[in-house]
Amino acid sequence: MKTKITLFLMAFIMLSFSVMAQYKVSGTVKDANGDPISGVSVVVKGSKRGTTTDFDGKYSLAVVKGDTLVFSSVGYESVEKVMDGSAVVDVVMAEGLTLDEVVVTGNRSKPRTVLDSPVPIDNISSKELAKSGKVQVEQMLTYKVPSFNSQTQPISDATAHFDPADLRGLGPSRTLVLINGKRKNQSAQIYLNGTPGKGEVGIDLKSFPSNAVKRIEVLRDGASAQYGSDAIAGVINIILKDDTEFTEVNAIAGVTSQGDGFKMGVDYNGTYDLGDGKINLSYENYHQNITNRAGSPGVKDTPKLPEEFNSNGDPNFVDTPDDPNTPGVDEFVSAHDNFLNAVAYWGSHHENWDRWATENPQLGMIVGQPDLTKNSVLANITYPLGENAEFYTMNTFTKRLGKSFAYYRAPYWRHDVEDSEFMAPFGSFVGYHPTFETVVLDNMNVAGFKFDMLGLKTDLSMTYGRNYVDYTVKHSVNRDYLGDHGTSPRTFHPGGYAFSNFITNLDFSKVFNDNVSTSFGFEYKKEYYKGHKGDELSFYGGGSDSFAGIKPAEAMDVNRSNFAAYAGLDYDFNEDFLLGAAVRYEDFTDFGSNFSWKVNGRYKFGDKVTLRASASTGFRAPTLHQRYIQLTQYIIVSPNPDPQLQGTLPNNSAAVKGLGVPSLTAETSQNFSFGGTAKLGRLNITADVYQIKVKDRVLFSSQIKPLDGNLDGSDPVEQVLIDNGVLALQFFINAVNTKTNGVDIVFDYPNVSLGEGKFGANLAMNFNKNVIDGKVKNPAVLENNGYDIFNHRESMRITDARPKNKIALGLNYDINNFSFALNNTRFGEVTVASEDGTQDQELSAKVVTDFVLGYNFSKKFNVTINANNIFDVYPDILWDGTNGHPDLRSAGGRFLYSSEVSQMGQLGANYALKFTMKF
Repeated sequence: MKTKITLFLMAFIMLSFSVMAQYKVSGTVKDANGDPISGVSVVVKGSKRGTTTDFDGKYSLAVVKGDTLVFSSVGYESVEKVMDGSAVVDVVMAEGLTLDEVVVTGNRSKPRTVLDSPVPIDNISSKELAKSGKVQVEQMLTYKVPSFNSQTQPISDATAHFDPADLRGLGPSRTLVLINGKRKNQSAQIYLNGTPGKGEVGIDLKSFPSNAVKRIEVLRDGASAQYGSDAIAGVINIILKDDTEFTEVNAIAGVTSQGDGFKMGVDYNGTYDLGDGKINLSYENYHQNITNRAGSPGVKDTPKLPEEFNSNGDPNFVDTPDDPNTPGVDEFVSAHDNFLNAVAYWGSHHENWDRWATENPQLGMIVGQPDLTKNSVLANITYPLGENAEFYTMNTFTKRLGKSFAYYRAPYWRHDVEDSEFMAPFGSFVGYHPTFETVVLDNMNVAGFKFDMLGLKTDLSMTYGRNYVDYTVKHSVNRDYLGDHGTSPRTFHPGGYAFSNFITNLDFSKVFNDNVSTSFGFEYKKEYYKGHKGDELSFYGGGSDSFAGIKPAEAMDVNRSNFAAYAGLDYDFNEDFLLGAAVRYEDFTDFGSNFSWKVNGRYKFGDKVTLRASASTGFRAPTLHQRYIQLTQYIIVSPNPDPQLQGTLPNNSAAVKGLGVPSLTAETSQNFSFGGTAKLGRLNITADVYQIKVKDRVLFSSQIKPLDGNLDGSDPVEQVLIDNGVLALQFFINAVNTKTNGVDIVFDYPNVSLGEGKFGANLAMNFNKNVIDGKVKNPAVLENNGYDIFNHRESMRITDARPKNKIALGLNYDINNFSFALNNTRFGEVTVASEDGTQDQELSAKVVTDFVLGYNFSKKFNVTINANNIFDVYPDILWDGTNGHPDLRSAGGRFLYSSEVSQMGQLGANYALKFTMKF
C-alpha cells in the first residue's frame, strides 16, 4: 500500500512540470452540401483527448498551439487540422471511406487509422451497433462481428445467466476485454455444464449499461505481448461515451412470436459540466421474461416394464435394457427388495404417471432464456489538471437478478419423495421443478492521471473490479434429509462465488517524430477468488436436488499476484512502410513466468492497397477458478436419463494428484496473420488469413465414471468416486494442443447518395477451423485403467460447437426522415457429438433475417421498430432416440434443440418497439 501511495504522490508532484499554454477552439463540421454533421469524432492526434459534434455539427475542445485535430466519422473522409492559435476552426468533410477511422487498440504509443494499422481491427460505432436491432452488447457483437459468438444457454445452472462469448471459436478465456483500455475483471462463474466454453471463465458483458458505449474496437489478432494474459484470440476494447452534446433517453418493449419472452427497458445517457471537467452518466434498467422451447415427449417418456415383468418371469431378474425410455426399473427392484414387489409397485403407480404425462406433454420442462432483471449505472469523468494533464475515473455498478429452471423432476424419477408423501398424498404426486435463481453484482472502478513527464506521455492508473454471484434453489428438496427426518426445506441457499482483481498500471509513450514512436510500462495485479459455503441443509447428504450446496471443505479464499513489464517500438520508414515490435514479461506467484513477443508490419501501395502481417507468441494463465474450484452438482451422467450427483475436484487435491494429474500451468500460443486492405472506388475491402496454435490448453475433463456402470471400487479411479460420494467426477488439466486456421473478409460500401437518400452495405465473413493437434495427454493411472479424460464428445465441443463460418450482410438506406436496415446473418454448420463418435448429428446452416425501421419525427424524437428473425428460424431438431437415431442428450425428447452447441439460439421471431428522445 505504501508503494501505491508513493506512486500517486509522485504523480501529483510531476504534474507541476506539465503546464503549457492551452486555449479553447470551437467550430462547425459540415458535409459538402453545407449540412451539419452530428456525432463527428474530434480527437487530438497522438492522444486520447477529444469530443464529438452536437446536433448542429458544433464542437469545442481545449487544445495547445501545434496540436493536430483529427475529424472522423463513419462514411466520411477524415480531416486533419493543425492548431495555429485560431479560436474558430470550421471543417468540411467529404463522403468517403470508413477505413480512415482512428483507433487506439493494438498500439500503445500512437493512435492510427484502420487503414494504417498493421493488424486487423473492427471499429463499430454505437450507431452501427443499434442497427443490429439487439439490446445487449454480446448480442450486438454476435450479429456485427462474424468471428464473435455468444448465445443464451438454457438448463445450465448459473451458466444460463452468463452467456459464454468468444472470438474465433477459441473459448471465452482466450478473448481479452478492455473498457477504455483497462482490463475488465473476469466473472465469478466458471462454466461447468455442457455448453460451448465448458470449463472456462469469461467476461460478463452484461455488467455495464449498453447505452454507455461510444464504440467498440475489436482487434482480431494475438496481443499478449501488448496486453498480457488471455489476448490469444484477440482483444475487445469498449470505448465509453465521454462528452456527448445531448442527453438521450430510450424506452423499448418487445415480445416473441410465441407470446413469451416479454422484454422492457429504459436507459439514459447524458454529459454534464463538472467545473472544468466533464461527467458522462449512464443508467439502464432492463427486464426480460422467460421463454420456453421444450419438446413434448409426453407418455413415451414414462417407464415401460420389459417383457420379463409382464410375464411374471424369473423373480431374481434385476437387469434392465439400456433404454433411456425405461428409467427407474433397476431402482424399482432395489428399492422394493425383490422383483415381485417391484412389479406391484409399478402397477400401483403407472396410471398416475401416464395421466400426468398426458396432461403435461412437455413433462413440466422450461427450456429457454432465463428471467432477468438488470439495473446498471456508469459514470465516466475527465477533469483537467493544469494545462496538459487530466484526472480521469470510470465507475460502473450492475445488479442482475435471474431465474432459470433445472430439469423437472418427473414423479417416476423421485420414488423416494413420492413414497414419503411429503409433497402430496399417495397416488397424486406429480414431481417438482427446482428453480435456479441468482444475484449477480459487478463493479469496475478506475482512477488515474494522464500527464507529460520529461517528454513522455504518462498514464498512472489503478483498477478495481469485482464480480459476485449468489445462488438460491427453490421448489426443491433434500432427498437425504427427507429420508432421515421425514421432512425437508423447499428453498436452499447453496452459497456462491466472488472474483476480484486490483491492478496498478504505469504506462509511458512518446512520439519522437514522424518515424519513431515507442511505449513501455509496468503492471502489478492481484487476483482474489472466494467460494462461500451454503446453508447446512443445502449440502446435507447429497444436498439440495438440482444444485447441491457448497460444503465447508469446498469453500475457498485464494489469491495470487503477478508483475509485468512491457515495451513496444514502431518505426515508420516512410509514409508507406511500417515495422513494429513488442515484448512483455510476466511473473505469476502460482505457476511461474512468461515472455511474449510480437512483430508486425504494413506496406501501402499508394492510397488504394495495403498489405500487413504479424507474428507473435502469447499465453493464458489458468484462472483461480480452474485451479481451486471444488463442488458437487446434479447433472446428467450418461446413460442415466435423470440428473445424478457428480463431483468437480480441484487440480491440487490429493485425489486428483493421485490420478497422475500435474499442476496447472500456462497455455502458450503462436499467432500468425497476413492480409491487406484495398479501396476500389467507394468499395473498401479487407482480408486477413490467420493461424493460431495453442499449446497445453487447459481442459475440463470428460466425466470419469465406472466403465462397467457398477460403482464397486474395482479400480483406483472408482475408489476416488466412492471416497467423494459421487457417481462421476471431473477435473482440470493441461492436456491438449489445438490449431485454428481461418480467414476474415469484409466488403464495405459506405453511405453514398442514392436518389434522395443514402445507401450503405457491408458484407463480413469469417471462415474458421479448429482441430485437436496431436494426442490428448492422458495421465498413466487413467490410461492404464481404460479411462479417457477427453472423449469424442468433449473434443467436438472444442472443434464443432460454434459455427465454422458466419456471413453477415447488412444493407441500410436513409431517406428523408426514414431509416431502413436489413441484416441477413448465416450461421454455419455445427455438430452435436455422440459419446463415441459413431452417430454424430450435423445441424445445417441457418440464415437469420432482421429488419429495422426508424422514423425521425424531429431531430430529437425517433421511433424504431425492430423485427428480429422475421422468418422464425430455429436450429435443426435434436435426435431424440426415435427413427433409428440415438438420443443425443435430448433427455427423452425434453430438449427440442441442442443446448450443447450454439448457432443463433432458440428464441425464434421477436419484435420490439423503441422510442428515443434527445434533449
